[in-house]
Amino acid sequence: MSEIPVLETRGLGRRFGSLDAVSDVSFSVPKGMILGVIGPNGAGKSTFINLVTGHIKPTSGKVFIEGKDMTGAAPWDIARAGVARTFQIVKPFNGMTVRENIAVGILYEPHGTNRMAVALREADEVLHTVGLAGQGERRPNELSTADVRRLEFAKALASRPRLILLDEVMAGLRPTEIGPSLDLIRELKAQGTTVIVVEHVMKAIVAVSDEVLVLAQGKVLMQGDPHEVLADPRVIEVYLGHRYAKRQKGNS
Repeated sequence: MSEIPVLETRGLGRRFGSLDAVSDVSFSVPKGMILGVIGPNGAGKSTFINLVTGHIKPTSGKVFIEGKDMTGAAPWDIARAGVARTFQIVKPFNGMTVRENIAVGILYEPHGTNRMAVALREADEVLHTVGLAGQGERRPNELSTADVRRLEFAKALASRPRLILLDEVMAGLRPTEIGPSLDLIRELKAQGTTVIVVEHVMKAIVAVSDEVLVLAQGKVLMQGDPHEVLADPRVIEVYLGHRYAKRQKGNS
């Protein structure tokens, strides 16, 4: 018998008035996979994440987490099922220290501690994991753009998720700042965590993804090997554009 996917969607859709933001999205993600999700602006990528994590209820279709039907479940119930996410627009608790921001997630993690002293010690471990060791006593608004992104990553990791959805965690980072994020994603995979990466940075997607799924106008355009997907004429047409195609041809 094949292993139950960590995430499976069947005919998932969300309509806003007359607009189908997401339509008939069906796919599955096995344990330990890194799935990159790409698509042009307005393709439905963030709506898809919101549907999976319970921040928006679908108007059609199903969402299964490790075989359990979680369609329309509240975000906190989906979090208890082992799913975490980041947000494009980061909103840390600026009245708390960086360390305390992470400790909050540990306190509310389903199998976590209810003691702040223990949560703070565990928060230090998460800070070390994401490259923020030594920054724990600072306030979020004192951090650089790259470190704020790392804090958003750390807050998601605090709940020890089995599935984590990363919504453009590398947005606004310089090329030299992207490498550590990719290393962390690879480390999560090595630990058995399943990762879905929504990202516009193509080099990052190719470098880290086992497979890439392309959304266009709310629908799945194709899914497969990153290099094959990015070379497909349909993907080039709807997303990457002819300038990208010419560059690729020139580099071949």
